Amino acid sequence: MVAARLEARAALVGSAVCFGLMAVVARRLTQAGFGFTPGHLSVIRFGVGLCACLVAFRFRPGLHGPSRYGLLVGRGLSGGLVVILYFSALARIPAGQAGIIYNLFPVIATAMSLGVFRERPTVHLLLATLLAFFGVALVLGQGSFAFRPGWGEAAALGAAFFAATSAVIIRAARASHNAITIFFYFNLAGMPVVAPFALGPWPRHAGPWILAVFMGFAALGGQLLMSQAYGALSVSEASVWLQLLPISTYLLAVPLLGERLTGFGLAGVALTVAGVVYGTAKGHKPSRSAG
Repeated sequence: MVAARLEARAALVGSAVCFGLMAVVARRLTQAGFGFTPGHLSVIRFGVGLCACLVAFRFRPGLHGPSRYGLLVGRGLSGGLVVILYFSALARIPAGQAGIIYNLFPVIATAMSLGVFRERPTVHLLLATLLAFFGVALVLGQGSFAFRPGWGEAAALGAAFFAATSAVIIRAARASHNAITIFFYFNLAGMPVVAPFALGPWPRHAGPWILAVFMGFAALGGQLLMSQAYGALSVSEASVWLQLLPISTYLLAVPLLGERLTGFGLAGVALTVAGVVYGTAKGHKPSRSAG
């Protein structure tokens, strides 16, 4: 059991790095000169995932073992909304800023798990949520707390909500499904959600396509590692380790995208991460009855 938990934590470290790479590459591909839209990137991400799963099922047919189809389809639908909203945010605001807002999903997931897994809330959760909110406000307002959220910020916040929903579903599904089966239905049910956003002209040059496929494989690695980790960790404990995701995104965006680090930005990151870690560690008490 201890070894499984250590392996799950290591998987979340790898997941954070993969998702950080995915975010900065997606941000680059939606800028002028590349020609990809958030819808295009969403379809590529799901297409790479579907192909990888089909290859795995071809060589190891026993990996595909669905049973609770409601959970699996729900994972795909919520995941599709996460992907299109997050890529839309990355197309409008800096990758580091989008990652910080999106990073609110662990606190939201912890709040959701209070009812789903019969856990009792504490006052710590409210305090942690307020702390994380002020961290996000500090980054967006650069110290003034006087900002006007736009579509990019709203999309990132929407992605955080649906990511929290997905986290709870994954945790429930891992009791009866392996990670790759969950990932397959994430792609299968998510593709119809994002396909209508990819009807515009697609890029024709090979260079951007190579980068886009790399982005898809980075997302593939991040998603599989995260799903695997939820088999051994609770939602709240996994959320603590997921704080590495916005840190990797924010830091990778500096050398790869040329985004600028600021004192207020770093302070906001620290405050947001502190709030989310505090909330996921102290935000609930286990119930006396089994969940």
